[in-house]
Amino acid sequence: MSTPPRGRPWWVVAIVVSVVAIGTGLLPRADAVALAERTGPVLLFVAALTVVSELCAGAGLFTAAADVAARAARGHRWALWAGVVVLAIVVTAVLSLDTTAVLLTPVVIALARHTRTSPLPFALAVAALANTASLVLPVSNLTNLLADHEIRRSGTGYLALMWAPALAAVVVTVVVLAVRDRAAIRGRYALVAAPPAPDPVLLRVTGLVVGAMAVAFVAGVTPALAAGAAGVLLLGLTLARRRPLPVAPGDMVPWRTLIVVAGLFVLVATAHAHGMAEVLHRAAGDGHGPLDLLRLAAVGALAANAVNNLPAFLALDPATAGDPLRIAALLIGTGVAPILTPWGSLATVLWWQRCRQVLLDVPTRTIVRQGLVLAPLALVAAVAALVATT
Repeated sequence: MSTPPRGRPWWVVAIVVSVVAIGTGLLPRADAVALAERTGPVLLFVAALTVVSELCAGAGLFTAAADVAARAARGHRWALWAGVVVLAIVVTAVLSLDTTAVLLTPVVIALARHTRTSPLPFALAVAALANTASLVLPVSNLTNLLADHEIRRSGTGYLALMWAPALAAVVVTVVVLAVRDRAAIRGRYALVAAPPAPDPVLLRVTGLVVGAMAVAFVAGVTPALAAGAAGVLLLGLTLARRRPLPVAPGDMVPWRTLIVVAGLFVLVATAHAHGMAEVLHRAAGDGHGPLDLLRLAAVGALAANAVNNLPAFLALDPATAGDPLRIAALLIGTGVAPILTPWGSLATVLWWQRCRQVLLDVPTRTIVRQGLVLAPLALVAAVAALVATT
């Protein structure tokens, strides 16, 4: 996750909205406390994971991974594209979709340009997989973390519930993109040597720390605790090796973005306290049948593409009534499908910004066209996989 541009002080608006809502009682105190208990650990996790991601980039981990993909492809563009796809899936699953959008996007675009390959198919693949691969682990998406405690409370494990929908969404995405971009990823390229790692020891240890953090996530360690420990360890190691920090200390934690996200949470909770839940519940329906789950996922997808997936998930969460199947359907709608609009997910917004920063113009119509093809197919496939395995 990255800090929003300083010229747009949305974080100030978020603070004002939150203070007014809580201070005037528009958001009842009990609801505010419940909201803090639920979302506080999520925001702490995002802060810790951002530190880890920035330190990984500073150590050259993403650049090294891209270089490994380029060498493994042996000059074949289709194999290079496949390596980028695998890298995007792994980074999204382990370090979250926002990390993929912010830190992997410029590396992948640079890799394509160095191999004289059109960067647009590579960039679009990263944007798609940052969303459709975000069901893999609880830490892959903020919405997953918001839902994880409810899933656990029902006695169901996240992986047991979501592995099939996650796999279906990824497979559909990869197949569709491979068919669409088959002409652009043909041919061969000349391998360009990557710059050497600034500190090989730091690079190797960073890889080990990230691997251990991923194991901790899968083993069920509290995400904020695992990411926090990894962040402290990597920060201490970077300072001990006397390496410069990748960004200014004040920018290591994206506090402006976290304030905006917290403000969205408060806004949605306030709207719920004043009747929005009933309206959305009627739209989302009830039941556990295939069509009921598809309806909920579709409503979640439409809401996410209209206003962003985080507030959409919180707004529709009461319609799940704590039922694991309905929570999973909502996660599919708000996690896989917010790719129709550039603002559907925070990851897509950040990806679009990164593309512009490295001088790759991606028109809105290009994003919409990709989403119109991918979102319905991935959503239906993921819901079908959910129904088939539960």
